[in-house]
Amino acid sequence: MSFMESIRTVLSKYADFNGRARLSEYWWYALAYTVVILLVEAIFVFPAIGQMSAATATDPTATTVPPMMVVGYVIVSIIALGLFLPSLAVSVRRLHDSDKSGFFILLGLIPFVGPIIVLVLMALPGTAGQNRFGPDPKAAEVPAQA
Repeated sequence: MSFMESIRTVLSKYADFNGRARLSEYWWYALAYTVVILLVEAIFVFPAIGQMSAATATDPTATTVPPMMVVGYVIVSIIALGLFLPSLAVSVRRLHDSDKSGFFILLGLIPFVGPIIVLVLMALPGTAGQNRFGPDPKAAEVPAQA
């Protein structure tokens, strides 16, 4: 599955928690999400941190937050809120691909080790063939041989 096709699939299944998601669908989406957030932060937040550092170097009592930083965090918050449901949905579908319940995503709430456990679960290969959550998404892409 290509980069753009993966993003399109995730966004078209905005809040669809049913079915299965391939490894490539999940990881291409995760990469795109991360790049977008980092780009917004690089444009708005990181330069503002430099401004704050320079301001506090000359005046240690300076406590003003640059407007660019506020704008950056507002944009990041809007993106994060807008993509929360598709991110959660593709994560649940990814767990379904390895025949696990979507509730396994709650393991990420365990301090320290939870996110590592979820990361490992997301990297596991899917079950071959049909499982209780639907047909194999890889099999749907392979044309049948006559």
